Amino acid sequence: MLTVGGRFRRPEPRRRVRDFVRGLLAPLPSKNCWTIAEHAGDSGPDGMQDLMTRVRWDDAAVRADVRAFVGEHLGDTEAVLVIDETGDLKKGRHTVGVQRQYSGTAGKIENCQLSVHLVYATDTAHAMLDTALYLPKSWSDDPHRRTRAGVPAQVRFATKPQLASRMITSVVTAGLPCRWVAGDEVYGNDPRLAAGLRHHRLGYVLAVSCSHQVTTGLGVHRVDALAAGLPATAWQCVSAGRGAKGHRWYDWAFTALPHATDGQDGHHWLLIRRNRRTGELAFYRCWSPQPVPLHRLVAVAGRRWRIEESFQTAKTGLGLDQHQHRRWTSWHRWTTLVILAHAFLAVATASQRHQPAGLIRLTSNELRHLFHVLIIEPTRRRGDPLLWSIRRRRHQARAMTSHYTRQALTEP
Repeated sequence: MLTVGGRFRRPEPRRRVRDFVRGLLAPLPSKNCWTIAEHAGDSGPDGMQDLMTRVRWDDAAVRADVRAFVGEHLGDTEAVLVIDETGDLKKGRHTVGVQRQYSGTAGKIENCQLSVHLVYATDTAHAMLDTALYLPKSWSDDPHRRTRAGVPAQVRFATKPQLASRMITSVVTAGLPCRWVAGDEVYGNDPRLAAGLRHHRLGYVLAVSCSHQVTTGLGVHRVDALAAGLPATAWQCVSAGRGAKGHRWYDWAFTALPHATDGQDGHHWLLIRRNRRTGELAFYRCWSPQPVPLHRLVAVAGRRWRIEESFQTAKTGLGLDQHQHRRWTSWHRWTTLVILAHAFLAVATASQRHQPAGLIRLTSNELRHLFHVLIIEPTRRRGDPLLWSIRRRRHQARAMTSHYTRQALTEP
């Protein structure tokens, strides 16, 4: 709260933000303005709902404060900026950004909302930095839907790589120490994103599809065709990082691409990963201002999985996907406070200097549990549970009456 408190001019919203983040850190069965307000001991949900909608504060400025906080405590010149999107399944069509589209979270086309996230990953920690809601053309080109959802007039359609590029540019402009960028095929197949990273002098390891083409001394070839022609001696077994059940061992091969040149000096490679059991291949386009060995590129590729861990922590423990907000501003505010809570957990777990014998280091989930039991629970205010039960049932009765009344106007 010392990091972001200055963004809230009055004491009431500062207190509500503190209580809101405490609610996100608490083991509530579900997280929304009602449950968080009850946890905080408020007399009703109006204050928390106002914080998401009517109270004046700048969520982008709060995320900038979080970025500075992460840089101060986790800053590393070899850090990796990891970009990826996640999907939240939604019903209906009125929640901002929702349409039927492919969601990697669901693994198929679903009615969902997509957002691009940026994670700061070092050898010892990883923290969420920034987010951008993906607004499909069906939304960006529909003035009526934009108005109902409160989408700002200056917001226009942007692809996911364009959203990622804007967030990375903000990080570089702010001076956050980093050297690499990692991402999946959505970002690796966009040449403009790669060109922008080279302009910023950021090395990258970006996944590409098997049909991606590269230029060699013998012409232009698909990357899967190049992989098929590699001799057995080209492959090396290298760990992509430590996991909960051991090292993640894969076979790797890489080849320089001296003909892939542009106005930026540097070194291009094609990196290929082979699963040691199934033989499945994955391909990466890589670039660095200076020559780097294979194991360094492999380490950056392995660091990309940190964003999946961040998503898991933020969704299962902090309610990233449990919001019930339909409008642009409230979505960004909810997500920003989740990012703030995640940054707190990341910095707190990284602050451990020594690993006790016979114990693993504190995880984010374990720290969240201890923080709630030892810090939040003994000090929080308690509302009357019977009053909250009455309030919920009254609200549900009004909603049901409203639905039936609306239906009676159109149905026989």
